[in-house]
Amino acid sequence: MQETRRYKPATISRRLSVVIGFYRTAVIDGVLAASPADHVRRPHVPPESPTLGLSHLQFEAMLQAGRTSANINDFALVTMLGLLGLRIFEACGANIQDLREEHGHRVLKVHGKGDKVVLTPLPPVVQRATERAVDNRQEGPILRNRQAGRMDRHAATCRLHHLAHEAGINLPRMHPHMLRHTFVTTMLDAGVDLRDVQIAARHADPRTTMRYERARKNLDRHPNYIRAAYMASGT
Repeated sequence: MQETRRYKPATISRRLSVVIGFYRTAVIDGVLAASPADHVRRPHVPPESPTLGLSHLQFEAMLQAGRTSANINDFALVTMLGLLGLRIFEACGANIQDLREEHGHRVLKVHGKGDKVVLTPLPPVVQRATERAVDNRQEGPILRNRQAGRMDRHAATCRLHHLAHEAGINLPRMHPHMLRHTFVTTMLDAGVDLRDVQIAARHADPRTTMRYERARKNLDRHPNYIRAAYMASGT
């Protein structure tokens, strides 16, 4: 995984966790005398998220590009990732039948990791975007590709690349998780409590949310800005 496939440390660590848990269960059940994974060293995972989200202005530009796009799926894609914080497989897997009314709220039933199902309320802008993508259809996927089939991860990434170009955003690698990252960091910037952010992002472990918080602080509150402001005040 590390040398041949060039996977990131976090990906390798997650996969090793599954293997180690499997063998630990085999030992507990008496199938094996000892676990062969006991002494496997996991790669070091940085405490902060390696992904950087979009700035507020960049995200506004992406929303505007999606809103004015001729492709009716673009605006829904950007809002589902950036305003609902959906993972890309959750957004692409969402169906029209998952849209419903609950206690006066328009909600989307999200099928997340580990087959967990949650109801996510839709802000008005997301409602308008999804209604535009649904286009009076009664069933099927919310997001569709150019062949009218279900949009997949590859097609979604291509659409985001196109929208970033239209919005004048020059990034070396635009990918769907950047919008989910933006969803988390924007809430933190707005002063939302870390626990509430964890619930909104559906992170099982609060340490996952903390990785976004550390990455945000490392850049937005870097001492270089303080020093530059101090020097400017004296010149």
